[in-house]
Amino acid sequence: MKLVGEILKEGCGLSEEALADALKVQEEKGGWIGEILVQQNAVSEPDLLKALSTQLNLPFLSELPTEDLHTDFAAKVPIQFLKKYRMVPVVTSNETFIAVNDPFAFQPLDDLRLSLGWDGVKVVLAPYAAILSTINLTYDMSQDSAERVIQDMHEDDSDQILSELSEIEKTGDLLDETSEAPIIKLVNLMLSQAVKARASDIHIEPYQDKLKIRFRVDGILYDKLAPPKRIQSTLVSRVKVMARLNIAEKRLPQDGRIEIRIADKNVDIRVSTIPTAFGERVVLRLLDKSTVLLELTDIGMTEERLKLIDRLIRTPHGIILVTGPTGSGKTTTLYAALTTINHPDINIITIEDPVEYQIEGIGQIQVNPKIGLTFANGLRSIVRQDPDVILVGEIRDLETAEIGIQSALTGHLVFSTLHTNDSASAVTRLIDMGTEPFLVSSSVIAILAQRLVRVICNDCREAYTPDEESLESIDITPEMAAGRKIYRGKGCPSCLNTGYRGRSGIFELMILDDALKNLILKTSDANAIKREAVQQGMMSLRRDGAQKVLDGVTTIEEVFRVTQQ
Repeated sequence: MKLVGEILKEGCGLSEEALADALKVQEEKGGWIGEILVQQNAVSEPDLLKALSTQLNLPFLSELPTEDLHTDFAAKVPIQFLKKYRMVPVVTSNETFIAVNDPFAFQPLDDLRLSLGWDGVKVVLAPYAAILSTINLTYDMSQDSAERVIQDMHEDDSDQILSELSEIEKTGDLLDETSEAPIIKLVNLMLSQAVKARASDIHIEPYQDKLKIRFRVDGILYDKLAPPKRIQSTLVSRVKVMARLNIAEKRLPQDGRIEIRIADKNVDIRVSTIPTAFGERVVLRLLDKSTVLLELTDIGMTEERLKLIDRLIRTPHGIILVTGPTGSGKTTTLYAALTTINHPDINIITIEDPVEYQIEGIGQIQVNPKIGLTFANGLRSIVRQDPDVILVGEIRDLETAEIGIQSALTGHLVFSTLHTNDSASAVTRLIDMGTEPFLVSSSVIAILAQRLVRVICNDCREAYTPDEESLESIDITPEMAAGRKIYRGKGCPSCLNTGYRGRSGIFELMILDDALKNLILKTSDANAIKREAVQQGMMSLRRDGAQKVLDGVTTIEEVFRVTQQ
């Protein structure tokens, strides 16, 4: 049999020196030559597996099938065993084989064959990442649903559940969880189902004679589970144990945090509890840390508007405000803007409540009112840190507004958010807070109002002809719609039968030119300011939404829902 080193020299150009170095390490520390070569980056993992494939006459697969996987074996084989020995049984309608990453793990391979009764089933070589991904996918598919666990809960479970609540939680993979305690199973399945459904929030809501669990997906709440009322306190207690909250305190609101891993996703969960008449109500906000931060090009802006925004965020000083209600994507837009201008030659500092995503190269401060670190106090300190760009999570009071304006007037670019319905109302809000109109007109350079609309699902979209009344509801004239297809989603499994999958932004960008600045000095009437801005060429939120309907991105109902006053 040819040695692996020789095969790698012939097939992958492995140098004599690299092989000699690896042999020296093997002599000193032991180990297998192939693994040493990969650790020293002398060869890649696929190259090593191809060489082993030649040496051992075993097939090599760079990828494993993900469609039509059968998961029956998952009940017989612990997931930890497969992860430890880097192997996975693969069963589809067409083939059955065992994928291994280490072909020399003979004993575990025999044990696996024996436990499954798979004597003589072929073995293939596969990369570790492909094996791990298939293990996670298979065990995720094979898990009971939360609904099944609820059905299996018996009346006499309560005492057993209480005794198991004290199991302390660590940041482990929820798919590895082997606990038989029904309440632990239920919470884990609830979390993994929420991540799978792309939910941003989980609501646990107690009522007089029932308990309801709802998921917020793409901004809309859906009823998902209805556990029996009797498990309410133990369910809430389990979540509180995971978030390291005081389970004995049920009269006061509490806030905590959970970090979990589900397969290859790291999820950060913020937990908030409040007491209500029928028990504690819990909301879990899910942040998927593995989600890559969006670029400005990904959030749904037109080319023309992107160019304007790009020019504005590179201005040396002034205030840029992003406005909209809670959950309209303001923070995402600001993070995208910061990521765009983030460069080693500028100093960016943020003060936020809370810091949702960490961005490399940017100083991010978490507000903490308990110790006196408010937006205003933090902003005062930031100005002494020689920043070029400052992000203030939200302008909540006159003090924060005034320090932000002073920072902008003294040569800093300031980003911030306000909770107003449109861009013109932001000016009114600042003046209502007590800010002088001349300070607003001299410091604010642009205001971006935004909303999130759900995007039509690609798998079930269909063209249809809407009636004139529907088109008029979002200001689309018959001429604008002539020759254009209007789409809607029928509903299918990939969009959870909603007809929508994902969200995109609609925007209203008001740039404060001289005419608008002069008007602000005379009046703070939002309607007058908006009229002037539209005359200057500003596209309103509804108009931008109408354009997205005509482009087939979203539906008439969605635009009407988010833009109705």
